Order: sequence, then structure tokens, then C-alpha cells
Amino acid sequence: MSTPSPRSYKYYDLIMAACVCVLLCANLIGPAKAAQVDLPLIGTVTFGADLFFFPISYIFGDVLTEVYGYGRDRRVVWAGFGALLFAAFMAFVIVHLPPAQNAFMDGYQQHVEAMFGNTWRVVAASMIAFAAGSFANSFVMAKMKVASSGRFLWARIVGSTAVGQLLDTGLFLTIAFWGIWPQEQLLAVFVAQYCFKLVWEAVLFPVTARFIAFLKRVEGLDHYDRDTNFNPFTLKV
Repeated sequence: MSTPSPRSYKYYDLIMAACVCVLLCANLIGPAKAAQVDLPLIGTVTFGADLFFFPISYIFGDVLTEVYGYGRDRRVVWAGFGALLFAAFMAFVIVHLPPAQNAFMDGYQQHVEAMFGNTWRVVAASMIAFAAGSFANSFVMAKMKVASSGRFLWARIVGSTAVGQLLDTGLFLTIAFWGIWPQEQLLAVFVAQYCFKLVWEAVLFPVTARFIAFLKRVEGLDHYDRDTNFNPFTLKV
């Protein structure tokens, strides 16, 4: 008797690739830079330069959990872990390779060290924070969907993000920049980033909801995690 082949999905692999791409770029390009803007009525706001891009990975997490379920979102999180590990290893090798002996490379090596010398700490913070935040986000999203019988999508997306981003933002900033940035700046960046991420999620909800509806229609799937094993340390769906 032959074993039935697992079902394939049209867009799952593409969403996984896009999510990993966003995760890599957001964690390696922007977070080491603290930016400031002056806003009317609010004043000076300090935030990490990756602020506009990292929340997209949580939108992908919401979409994956809502359509494909916690188990398949879990596989995407671990794929992101693998990509971050390779990026950390590559950055370590590039920083420590002896540069060619010329004036241009002497200056260029200093820039490389400034940009990627702290990559091991940033990546460690990213992995711990992303794991805690992403799994919490997906768990809350999945449980709320079952409890609400699939209703109140807006509340489920914003509510799960509020829990996930609280862990993610707090852990990342503490692990990556404690002792590097002043504590006042860390607190200011945390408050600004956490509030902005929640607002950003709410603003993008119409797009997220349309994307979810599209995927449910073309994939013929609307997963409910009623009997799911929520252990994060497994790749089984």
C-alpha cells in the first residue's frame, strides 16, 4: 500500500523565501543605527533604523498561521534561524580575513568592522528575540482563531502582535545593545518601536486581510490548530 504524498501549496515556499529575506535584511542592515525624527506635538523620537521593515516579518507570521497553521509557520521560523546563522558565520569570516595591504583597504576594513563587527551579538539577540516573539505571536494567533471560530481577524492579528512584539523588541534591544547604548536611549527606542509596530500592523491590516483571503481561496485552505503540537523544537507539521 503506497503512502500518500504530502499536499503541496502554490505560494507557501514563496512566502517562506520572502519572510527569510525580510528577516535577514532587517536584522543585518538597520538595527545598529539609532535614528531620530522631530514630530509635531510629540517632539524628538528615537528609533532603530530597521523599524519600517522588520514588522513585515510578523505580518508574514500572521498570514502563515492564519492560512497554513502554526506548524508551517514554525518551519519558516527555523529557516530564518538557519539563514541568520550563516550570515553570522560569513560576517565573522569576512571581518577577520586579513585585508590587502593598501590605503583603500586600510580604511575599508575599519568600515567593515564597524558595520559587521557586532554581528554576532546582533544575530544572537535576533535569534533569541525572534524565536520568543514569533512563537508567541503564532501561538496566540492560533489559539485566538480556535476560540473565536475564525472571527475577529483584526483583533487576532493586533492582539498576537502585541504579545509577540513585546517579547521580541524587549529581548532584542536588551541583548544586542545593553552596555552599548545609554539606558535612556534603549528605553526611548523600545517605547517608540513597540508602539510603532502595533500601529504599523493596524495600518497594514487591510492589505494583510486581502492577502489572507486571496491565499485561502487559491490554496483551498483555512487551517485551525485544534490538535496541534505547539512544541517549538520540532519541524513536524
